[in-house]
Amino acid sequence: MDRKKTIYDVATIGNYTKDTIITPDGTRQVDGGGVRYAAHAAASLGFKVAAITRLAAADSHVLDALEAAGIDVYACETPESTHMCLDYPTGDVDKRILTVASTAGSFTPFQIRGVDAKAFVVSASIRGEVSLEVIRELRSKDDTTISLDVQGFIRVAAPDGRLEHREWWEKRDVLSQVDILKADAVEARFLTGETDIETSARMLADLGPSEIIISHSDGLLVHADGEFHRAPFHAGSLAGRSGRGDTCVGSYVARRLTSPPAEATVWAAAVASLKMEHEGPFSGTTDDVVDLLEKKYGVVHCT
Repeated sequence: MDRKKTIYDVATIGNYTKDTIITPDGTRQVDGGGVRYAAHAAASLGFKVAAITRLAAADSHVLDALEAAGIDVYACETPESTHMCLDYPTGDVDKRILTVASTAGSFTPFQIRGVDAKAFVVSASIRGEVSLEVIRELRSKDDTTISLDVQGFIRVAAPDGRLEHREWWEKRDVLSQVDILKADAVEARFLTGETDIETSARMLADLGPSEIIISHSDGLLVHADGEFHRAPFHAGSLAGRSGRGDTCVGSYVARRLTSPPAEATVWAAAVASLKMEHEGPFSGTTDDVVDLLEKKYGVVHCT
């Protein structure tokens, strides 16, 4: 008897990153990568999730943690993992300097060809990790939603390793293939030249994506079906600021499989709020999210 092929609710794509985090309080090394933050967020909400990633064998403990959370892993072993440094020179967690020392390289269409999902979350860290050809491979799949975080397409490493925003010449080609686009306020301004995030969201939607998610220091703004939806963050601390945006998009895309944009926006803000209180991926439960939604967002009887 032929085995029925698994169709995941959400599949995340991106390189694992070994992060060095520098703050006024000291320096520490943590496991990072948008692929992890997004996958854990979606899985914690009860969805069937896969993570497609690239990393060195020395960092395989990360795969064990994903699998322990019920996430199926499709990993490619590479000579090196991506090594990132996130320097927060002040107490403002939204101001940071990013540098990259090495990368795990680029995905190929072949690596994602055998995985099917209702939604794909592309969580690349820097340009070159996910190509237009990979996006087209995803688009060729039947009845799927493609979400993309713009950071992995406008971030480019300068000769000294510092990540800079550079002109994205394939912007229209890529975004014409995408359903949901995630950016933060700084990235949205870089792409559109507009400081007003609502104006930026409309301009980005004109490039193709039907839904735009913009994260900022206070919360989320979502533009969908010509309407805006907003939800603030309610985090007790910012100890886990790194990975906030990836958690937002992972939880938003997952929740959109069963809920309208307004509801998914509030859920994403709540999950990100809980995640920011602790370093590492979101490890709470749906009940934890429902509790926060009832206490801080005035949302009751959530399921």
